[in-house]
Amino acid sequence: MNVNETQLTALITLGEGYTTEFKKSRTSSLGREICAFANATGGVILIGVSDDGEIAGVTDHNRLKSEVQTIARSAEPPIAVEVESIGEVLSVTVPAQQSKPYSFGGKFFIREGASSQQMSRNEIREFFYSEGLIHFDETPCKRFAIDRDLTVASWERFVKRARLPDGLDMYAALRNLHLLHDDQMTQAGAWLLTEDITGISRSATVTCALFQGTDKVHILDRKEYTGDLYSIYGDCMAYLQSKLTTALIPHATGRDERLELPVEALREALVNSIVHRDYRSTANVQVYIFQDRVEIVTPGGLPAGMQEKDLGTKSVPRNPLLFGIFQRMGLVEQIGSGIRRIRQVCQNYGVAEPDIDVSESWVMTTFRRPGRTAEVGPQPESGPELEPELRPELEPELRPESMETRVINVLRHGPMAKSAIATGLGQKSVSGRLNKVIRQLLADGYIEFTIPEKLTSRLQQYRLTDKGRNSLEKSQKPKR
Repeated sequence: MNVNETQLTALITLGEGYTTEFKKSRTSSLGREICAFANATGGVILIGVSDDGEIAGVTDHNRLKSEVQTIARSAEPPIAVEVESIGEVLSVTVPAQQSKPYSFGGKFFIREGASSQQMSRNEIREFFYSEGLIHFDETPCKRFAIDRDLTVASWERFVKRARLPDGLDMYAALRNLHLLHDDQMTQAGAWLLTEDITGISRSATVTCALFQGTDKVHILDRKEYTGDLYSIYGDCMAYLQSKLTTALIPHATGRDERLELPVEALREALVNSIVHRDYRSTANVQVYIFQDRVEIVTPGGLPAGMQEKDLGTKSVPRNPLLFGIFQRMGLVEQIGSGIRRIRQVCQNYGVAEPDIDVSESWVMTTFRRPGRTAEVGPQPESGPELEPELRPELEPELRPESMETRVINVLRHGPMAKSAIATGLGQKSVSGRLNKVIRQLLADGYIEFTIPEKLTSRLQQYRLTDKGRNSLEKSQKPKR
């Protein structure tokens, strides 16, 4: 950047600020200012201008230029600056740097408003996170105790999901996957192997909610999922499928189910939200279903190195260790392909591509529900009578005579395909009512997919969860 006399006048007129610093003479504290600009977005230091904007000027510019370059090179790492004379003033331009963070004299400085401040230890740590120099998912999780929290059941689930060979030594495998360091589980390891993620982070959950109409005034149903991240993903997908409309498409050999929005696109958006969110944020991932749209809200904004224009063309994972394990589990493919694939899937499905809104703190993906309108008429204060599958859980147990209980009773014999469940109920084919009941049981956690990583697989079956087995035991107990 070459600053001419006209630009110099404009800079002085604007006064000191986030990108401009005045120094009356010499190089006192110049290293601090250069370092602070390098750790921010760059800036200009005008030597020979007083704090009130008066030009005092400096002499012996050649010697002063040499001193400035020496100071800049003594930073760690060295900082590239451009030094030029503009009349009596010496202009020092600090371009935006690529090797952050920078220190000077063993200390780190950052630009805050019109002044440069030394960073505290916590500020340095936060700076490293914000610049993508430290990844939170790779840091030790002090709330996860291996001898207490790593159970045989959680390890066996993980082995199956991560497609690990049988018989591996657990500790060796976790170390080789970089989920365990110095006998301390990393955050990513804890998120994937915990039984209840709220014991590690209260905000690592995902909240799903169904609303009446197009705003959040009347909530019809709400669930917060709190298992491990893989289970949370499966629970959220089941919730979406249970609340969105499914059509039965007849063909020569039977009928196929078609969800109003493509499952693959919803899956990609949900996985992106879970794997790329900022887990240091106090907010959680939120999945909202409105009359006219579905919103998936991710806390944390875009990671360092990503801009909104990059969406769909490149990706910078905020949690690369977690991303790698999700990739091993078959939930994500190559880096940077998720949004592009979502858009392509929606085009092929014949629905609108989602809108992606980005702010400093959030990324929101909005799917428009086909055939729905945002216009709604007046709604009664108490709301309309809900369909059974939309009612919030008001009772702790399922009714003994309900179809939900009958499905659970059929599944006591082991995993079954949907057609086998229908046969077990005495039905000739899979009815629309059975489809709704299965989606609701999935959303409520009574049953689960046997192949959650491929929800539309032709080999997909359903099995009871611990909650489903407990419900079955209660229904079979004789009444006193």
